[in-house]
Amino acid sequence: MAPGRPRPAHAAGGERFPSDDTIRNFFLRFSQAHVEAFWRPLWRWLVRLVQCPTGGFALDLDSTVFCREGQQEGARKGFNPKCKGRHSHHPLLAEAPFILHGWLRSGNTGAARGVVPFLQEALTLLPEGTWLRTVRADSGFFDGAFLDFLEERALPYVVVARLTTTLKRKCAGIQNGTALDEHHDAGEFIVKLFGWSKERRFVVVRERMRESKAAVGRKLLDVPGYTFRVWVTNRSQDAVTLWRDYNGRACVEPRIEELKHDLAADGFCLQPFYATESAFLAVLFTFNLLSLYQHQTTPTAAYRQPGTLRVAVFLCGAVLGMMGREVVLKLSAAWGGLGKHKPLVAAALDWLKCPSPKLVPPEDRLAIGGGLI
Repeated sequence: MAPGRPRPAHAAGGERFPSDDTIRNFFLRFSQAHVEAFWRPLWRWLVRLVQCPTGGFALDLDSTVFCREGQQEGARKGFNPKCKGRHSHHPLLAEAPFILHGWLRSGNTGAARGVVPFLQEALTLLPEGTWLRTVRADSGFFDGAFLDFLEERALPYVVVARLTTTLKRKCAGIQNGTALDEHHDAGEFIVKLFGWSKERRFVVVRERMRESKAAVGRKLLDVPGYTFRVWVTNRSQDAVTLWRDYNGRACVEPRIEELKHDLAADGFCLQPFYATESAFLAVLFTFNLLSLYQHQTTPTAAYRQPGTLRVAVFLCGAVLGMMGREVVLKLSAAWGGLGKHKPLVAAALDWLKCPSPKLVPPEDRLAIGGGLI
């Protein structure tokens, strides 16, 4: 490098940027204790930046499948609708609407496996003054022990019921349902299922099958021409309110697809399980930061996916050139020009002065090649 010429620096202010191997070796240092010590304080700091709505958050639980190649730790054969017989991991997520908590699990675990300790951890991440107006989940979480836990914590919930023989018989026996419109009617009943500690309320929405629209729900042999959707709940609202509230959970699946396709959440896999889990948490943390960035810079604008943000905001073709005797950075016109992005830059610089917590390395971290930091 010529004398007097400034040393190149990346956007974060450092003189060097880590290579792929450096990042991979960083994650390889993580153990379960490191995951807890490193990520949980950062998560608590991040969640405190999210303003709780007046009505409270709706916490949505869901799981997904990450297909794996090779013999990585925790990769097992399990439920895999797209690639049957392949090894996979089975992550568990809690969204509200940011991602509150995430676990990476073995591929042979069921959706509700470990959901009670998972939710216990998730609730400890919520700052004081934040409250949940409801917990929503699909039929994979239709489990008596899970519902017992929610009721012990006085958490309102609405969970899709798995149609057992008893529930099918109860649904077919509903005679005087309440008409919601010309195609839908609703009913409810109270029943205690086998193995449960108490009886619970079930809400049923029945939809007439028609050629013009695909009906959502399950068919029953005893009631031809209709499909049924059934939820178990401890909430007192009517069926229409619960039905519409649960439909708000429809954004969970698109968020998971964004994690996979825009941020490659399922593409970074290492041999040690906790190294892979730490990389997975890094993706979730990045997703939350992008959501906060949007809310801070353009609070009234429509939500934009991470891939859209990357192209429209963060990626810009540029060359270093001269204008007269001045060294200038020439930005691509396809980016929209600096004028378009000045409000975003100004809003980002004017954000709340909330530095991330200073992480004190645990004693066991010092023994791993100099530590994580």
